[in-house]
Amino acid sequence: MRRDTFLKSMAALAAGASLPLPALAAANVKMMIPANPGGGWDNTGRALGRAMQDAGAAATVTYENKGGAAGALGLAQFINASKGDGNALMVMGAVMLGGIITGKPPVSLSQATPIARLTSEYNVFVLPANSPFKSMAEVIAQLKKDPGSVKWGGGSRGSTEHIAAAMIAREVGVDPAKINYVAFRGGGEATAAILGGNVTVGGSGYSEFAEYIATGKMKALAITSEVRLKGVNVPTLKEQGVNVVIGNWRGVYGAPGISADQRRELTDLVLKATKSKSWVEASEKSNWSAAVLTGAAFEKFVDDEFASLRATMVKSGMV
Repeated sequence: MRRDTFLKSMAALAAGASLPLPALAAANVKMMIPANPGGGWDNTGRALGRAMQDAGAAATVTYENKGGAAGALGLAQFINASKGDGNALMVMGAVMLGGIITGKPPVSLSQATPIARLTSEYNVFVLPANSPFKSMAEVIAQLKKDPGSVKWGGGSRGSTEHIAAAMIAREVGVDPAKINYVAFRGGGEATAAILGGNVTVGGSGYSEFAEYIATGKMKALAITSEVRLKGVNVPTLKEQGVNVVIGNWRGVYGAPGISADQRRELTDLVLKATKSKSWVEASEKSNWSAAVLTGAAFEKFVDDEFASLRATMVKSGMV
């Protein structure tokens, strides 16, 4: 090999080796979405993936949906298949914590690596368009009369809408253990059940039902926020005399066994994506509130949420 050719080759290798690690790690992000298509986690994961690419933080993003057990099935697959993979991310959130508390799966969230909390969203309760009920007051009256006759439809057991339904029952003097809650594997299934009139009341993040509410295919009864959401003409439960407020946050975790450098690189990648125009537009469209939290603060938040959710679920008769 000629000396000048050798030197050019070495220079090229050196340039590649000196690339910032995030650029290398972000070459092909693998996004585990532990839910079926069409729900909040699916929308969040795909919006984040698009934002990563639009921001130049990832060359490609591939997605895998694995629904069931409030995300525990996807969590198990992620833990078992992604050890040490600095390109892997998993969407998660409050629903997964609630599912872990109620379902006690053989895997633990602590086996994966906390990266970032992304958003916060409140739940909305809706009626099918052809429902005989017209208001939350009518639903509650029926709940008091015959708890089992009111079918609450939503995400997995332990989801925020499940907890909210139990809290509503407790607040109005009904034994939460008697509520008739129908759990679905994903937002798409829950939406289909509500549109088909197969449940009495449906619950989910506002963004999942917004288009159906706007077109009159669902009637919004109440939202679980402290005050009304900006631009959303739906009364809160508190306005209607039911003292229940509960939020739903979402975030991402990295694979088990990644190094401190890999964790830092993934965190930087996610933070870059959340500053992109694509992410801002997706958040505004879905009515997500920015709630970015990383590092030790995010770890502490998750620990505190586990304790808070468990206390709420015990009080509501769910655990």
